[in-house]
Amino acid sequence: MSSEFGKLLRVSVFGESHGAAIGVLIDGLPAGEPINADELQRFLNRRRPGQNALSTARKESDAPRFLSGLRDGVTNGFPLMAVIENADQRSGDYDALRDTPRPGHADYTAFVKWGGAADMRGGGHFSGRLTAPLCIAGGIAKQILARRGIHIGAHLSSVAGVADDAFPLRPAKELFDALAAKAFPVLNDRAGERMQDAIAKARAESDSVGGVVECAAIGIPAGWGGPMFEGMESRLAAAIFGIPAVKGVEFGAGFTASALRGSENNDPFAVEQGRVVTTSNHSGGILGGITNGMPLVLRAAFKPTPSVARPQRSVNLRTRQEVELTIPGRHDPCVAHRAAPVVEAVTAAVLLDVALENGPDVQ
Repeated sequence: MSSEFGKLLRVSVFGESHGAAIGVLIDGLPAGEPINADELQRFLNRRRPGQNALSTARKESDAPRFLSGLRDGVTNGFPLMAVIENADQRSGDYDALRDTPRPGHADYTAFVKWGGAADMRGGGHFSGRLTAPLCIAGGIAKQILARRGIHIGAHLSSVAGVADDAFPLRPAKELFDALAAKAFPVLNDRAGERMQDAIAKARAESDSVGGVVECAAIGIPAGWGGPMFEGMESRLAAAIFGIPAVKGVEFGAGFTASALRGSENNDPFAVEQGRVVTTSNHSGGILGGITNGMPLVLRAAFKPTPSVARPQRSVNLRTRQEVELTIPGRHDPCVAHRAAPVVEAVTAAVLLDVALENGPDVQ
């Protein structure tokens, strides 16, 4: 299995959606770092299911239990292991799907790879449920980075074609805090209402919608990363693509840059209080794979939830006959609004990994 990322900071996720528990093993955390349990739980609560009609009705507390790596709330230098016990599974909802892969899911590819032995109830190890342990790792990384002056925030850039405002050129920590306090993480609340209407409409029609999360990190010094395969885009994209349902990642202007001229896309340099800055940020804070000191900005595109109640075409893998499939159970009509803290979490874990490469006392 390859459910692991990082170099000096190794993050490994384990468990299945309907197994006894899910969890994370984090190796390489610096010792002596206090971890605020209440702050971590508030972060986990932002992606927790069952909080409103826009998400799955599955009820989980998502309260982590730490088995190692912490003593009296402080990292002790050894691998940190945390588990979250699953409490609200309805595995019977998936009995009829044992031989019938759901369109858009990993059911078929997992069946081929592991000969039908994979536990795919609720999506198994491919489920969005596995983003909870990712948020444990990322929530811890965010606290450590914040003490080094690095802050990360995210919002819904769009849902079902309805767009939010973009982050300003230089977002502030206070803006990130305000977004984190919202039940629906958008900059423009009117746009957020239209997004919620689109999600509710899709649910009423037994369907789902996708969305895009925009994430920014501030306080990163110039000089992190490297060319080509060691670049910041390469490392961040590799990890973010590990988030279930992510189908696209872009930095700065991203695909929009392909429609611009060079004179439009280039970010002019300037000097501000003795510091080199750029007057725009089409690069997303990265040039040649190396941070330039401006805010790091990326976007992750999430596909529509594939589990929809509408009849769909599939096959019976045992009889090799085509069948009509109706998927029961509890599912999100849109995963993107719960994914904002997940993108923050993975971004934070990668940035802490790179920070450790650049020395423990990054300022």
